[in-house]
Amino acid sequence: MKKGLLFIGLFSCLMAVAQTKTTPTVAPAKPAIAKQAAAPNTKVVAKTNTVAIKNTKDSASYALGYRIAQSLKGQGLQDVNFEMFKKGMAAGAISKTEIPDSLLDVCIKNYQDKMSQEKITINRAAGKAFLEANAKKEGVVKMTNGMQYLVLTAGTDTVHPTLKSKVKCHYHGTLIDGTVFDSSVQRGEPITFPLNGVIKGWQDAVQLMTVGAKWRLFIPSELAYGERSAGPFIGPGSTLIFDVELLGIE
Repeated sequence: MKKGLLFIGLFSCLMAVAQTKTTPTVAPAKPAIAKQAAAPNTKVVAKTNTVAIKNTKDSASYALGYRIAQSLKGQGLQDVNFEMFKKGMAAGAISKTEIPDSLLDVCIKNYQDKMSQEKITINRAAGKAFLEANAKKEGVVKMTNGMQYLVLTAGTDTVHPTLKSKVKCHYHGTLIDGTVFDSSVQRGEPITFPLNGVIKGWQDAVQLMTVGAKWRLFIPSELAYGERSAGPFIGPGSTLIFDVELLGIE
């Protein structure tokens, strides 16, 4: 995504386990299957460490289970009771549920909310501890809104952008544990965007910068994505770090 994660909105919480992936991003487990593709009705015999895959039905069943687990993990629901999960799958196969159909989605949503709230609590606590320690480091400036920044390179101009400006920037975004979630630097392509269209932390900091400046921004969750997730790496309540270089103002 050329514009990076700065424009990501609220992710859907719907379970999409029944959708076929045309371009899988994670390779499935690779049992020792014959190198040549099997014909439609050919028996495929393979063995993993714990599972014997004897035919196409077995391999398809294994693949479906793997994909469903991937989807659960992507939704933050990997910590499910798999014994109850298997019972639900069996009930679904014969369309006979112990929970009224009208309440099934409610049950999923309630658990998603619970897991999300737990992540928010953990991420906010980690972010608070990080910012408290970071504020004591040499050169770090604490803003009144709770954000912090470190000047890596001073600007070469005197003009500051406004919220109505379009700015051209290079950036490199990480979580507080160093995980890179987005980087125009790694892509080798800076981005141009309206300043009023990005997260609040960027808006507040970039208005203080001039062309040529490069700052490291330490953005608390309330000035980033708040209680939302954004992409596969940014969880709800996450504190973010950005190296931002202001290249131009339009």
